[in-house]
Amino acid sequence: MQYKNISEKISLVKENKLSLIDNVKDFLSGIEKRKNLNAFYFVFSEKALIKAEEIERKIKSGKNGKLAGTVIAIKDVLAYKDHPLTCSSKILSNFISIYSSTAVQKLIDEDAIIIGKTNCDEFAMGSSNENSAFGPVLNPIDESRVPGGSSGGSAVAVAADLCDVSLGTDTGGSIRQPAAFCGVFGLKPTYGRVSRYGLTAFASSFDTIGPFAKNVDDIALVMSVISGKDANDSTSIESARIDYPIKNLTGQNIKIGIPKEYFGEGLDSEISARILDLIDELKKTGFEINEISLPMTEFNIATYYILTTAEASSNLARYDGARYGYRSKNSSTLEEMYINSRTEGFGDEVKRRIMLGTYVLSSGYYDAYYRKAQKVRRLIKEDFDKAFAQVDLIITPTTPTVAFKLGEKSNDPLQMYLSDIYTTSANLAGIPGLNIPIGKNQEGLPIGMQVMAKQFDENKLLQFTKFLIDRFF
Repeated sequence: MQYKNISEKISLVKENKLSLIDNVKDFLSGIEKRKNLNAFYFVFSEKALIKAEEIERKIKSGKNGKLAGTVIAIKDVLAYKDHPLTCSSKILSNFISIYSSTAVQKLIDEDAIIIGKTNCDEFAMGSSNENSAFGPVLNPIDESRVPGGSSGGSAVAVAADLCDVSLGTDTGGSIRQPAAFCGVFGLKPTYGRVSRYGLTAFASSFDTIGPFAKNVDDIALVMSVISGKDANDSTSIESARIDYPIKNLTGQNIKIGIPKEYFGEGLDSEISARILDLIDELKKTGFEINEISLPMTEFNIATYYILTTAEASSNLARYDGARYGYRSKNSSTLEEMYINSRTEGFGDEVKRRIMLGTYVLSSGYYDAYYRKAQKVRRLIKEDFDKAFAQVDLIITPTTPTVAFKLGEKSNDPLQMYLSDIYTTSANLAGIPGLNIPIGKNQEGLPIGMQVMAKQFDENKLLQFTKFLIDRFF
């Protein structure tokens, strides 16, 4: 039985046209059949089926929550009480969480079914999902290609129909980039809209939690549940509620900005052509399209990697073999235990970023790198503030290329980092960004378009996306 979104699914269960137990069994069967994609490494089959039976009764009695029966996969950097929390790292391979993250608990409270935890780049550090201690995730459209990262498993779980929706995290593009590579919707919310409590920290002033789905209605519904102020996270903010159902876009007085810096050298010609064609269609429909400039764009990647590696160096200091997680057995002194536990427990990319971060924070280099990058971050945010004084939304490519081949960029960290060239800016500025799948290239690989809005203006982002999809797709 097919359904177009979560709302329709709940109605079908209520009308006895869909068995929730059979629905969960179908997802479990799909996970087993497509095991080679390596999207999941923990599947909670028994618990999911028990939950399905319980929630089906609640739906039929009319006492169900907003997400009743929604089958959700969660990225394994999010805590889920009494379940593994590995962050795709050997250093946490046997760690069991003692509490649930606020976002996950909110899903459970609204009767969602957590079907499993998804593979990701180790500690969410990567753009291809090849940095996992549990092996790479494969792109379901072309298994010789990467799904994007770091939330590759979550994107694949949705794209391959292994769940209804999934949760990922986005520090510099880790929701939007894999969403683009896999052809699904993926939202990075405004920093502070969703509580980070229970999210394993990579870079605390950048990390955000958001959903993947095959339609924008489900993105809005999940966001309406997980958003809000949380006493456990001082950076979370009470802001305007996410509208669900999504309201219609009224009138056509929306101004859209097209930053010239995002359509230059390095952008795949097919991606550029597809987005520009769509922009022309929007112009014909009555939208005001303006070319804008974001002059600090050229400094995005350097600023992002200085600041995030510095924060990672600090956040990952807690994994020392003494308190929890992996402990090396090849040590005779305390110092050796620290060194060996981290050497054996962390993968190469995590070590690289810790070393980079420690360097930029070190005496003699702090002012030259870290302090300067913080100043540039402020200038990048001011670029966006000025832009949003002129326009309502900004349209850009999500990625410079379509999904690349497995191993293609593994030995060239700079080329890998440049995969995030269009997405890091939203994290630096703290604004929301959404990937919209807008078609495929000649090889049949998905093309993504990114739409960004000012802080806490997710509703306009969702309204525009709904209009776009209903009108042109």
